[in-house]
Amino acid sequence: MRQIKYTSIAAAVSAMLLSTANVNAADRITVAWFGGAWADGFQECIADPFTKETGIEVMPEIGTSTVTLAKLKQQKGAPTIDVAWIDAGISEIANEEGLVDDLSVDSIPNLKNVEESAVYSKDGKNYAVSTGFFSIGLTYSTDDVAEKPDSWKVLWDDEYAGAVTIPSPANSAGVPYILFLTKVWGGDTDNLDPVFEKLKGLDASLFFDSSGAATNAFQNGEAIIGAHYSTSAWEMIDKGLPIGFTVPEEGVWAGDGRLHLVKDTANKEAAQKFINTALTAEAASCLADRLYLGPVVKGATVSDEAAPKLPWGEHGSIDDLVLFDWELMNSARAEITDIWNREIAGN
Repeated sequence: MRQIKYTSIAAAVSAMLLSTANVNAADRITVAWFGGAWADGFQECIADPFTKETGIEVMPEIGTSTVTLAKLKQQKGAPTIDVAWIDAGISEIANEEGLVDDLSVDSIPNLKNVEESAVYSKDGKNYAVSTGFFSIGLTYSTDDVAEKPDSWKVLWDDEYAGAVTIPSPANSAGVPYILFLTKVWGGDTDNLDPVFEKLKGLDASLFFDSSGAATNAFQNGEAIIGAHYSTSAWEMIDKGLPIGFTVPEEGVWAGDGRLHLVKDTANKEAAQKFINTALTAEAASCLADRLYLGPVVKGATVSDEAAPKLPWGEHGSIDDLVLFDWELMNSARAEITDIWNREIAGN
């Protein structure tokens, strides 16, 4: 009798714990996303509508793509993050590391409404989906820069010495920007010597690790010119700050923020619902108006005010964007970061 009593109690406790776990899983999810204006946009356009519809609370985990990748590696097999926004380039690494799960139309029906080029697949697995495109362009203080700059080479002008900012490899834009500079200073993926020679002579006030750090540098006057995300630059302009944003003659490169379902999440169903909400036309339209992200969901609309600020311009489309071969770039990422750490960060 005693043994039966203890067994019954154990079974009851086990059932109670299981029930509690299921309630907790339905109550909230943790979503990794970027800071600054991005966080505000994701909260307003996706998290709030999702919570209103489902009653599930969204707990933000703010960080850059590289920080999120590091966390997912640490949490592999037992993640506390359920859904993760990760930039292009780092997204491919997350997939290669086995950190993200498959996105299927069966569980995320709005996936069928996304432009084909914005769903990322490998070996028959949809490992990521874009929530909109952005660009990295030339941003400057209109108080300190008299004329709109027409070339990336102005960052090396003596008049801007000590007041320049560009991304470091710790930011997802850093390695692509270094490769992009081969269009400005020569070289290619096999020979980055011309670019690094110029970078060693760049008198920068900040090599930024996060978009928020770059925005702060422009706002407090630490930087008066440099490379910055189009979304962040336009946010400052909209606030009435003396900031300009332009596409130099050498062009700009584009990337996108991608959503991922974290592999082995205990809250898989809720996480899939969150991604499904992010892929509605309403969410895409909101992100276009709020962050000026180029929408990838069919049926999304863009206001007249936002249209000229999209990465492809008022009358362009996703087909007009210049995108990198991210697998090729990632194959050079470790070497580029190592050279940066030895020759630039140590100076």
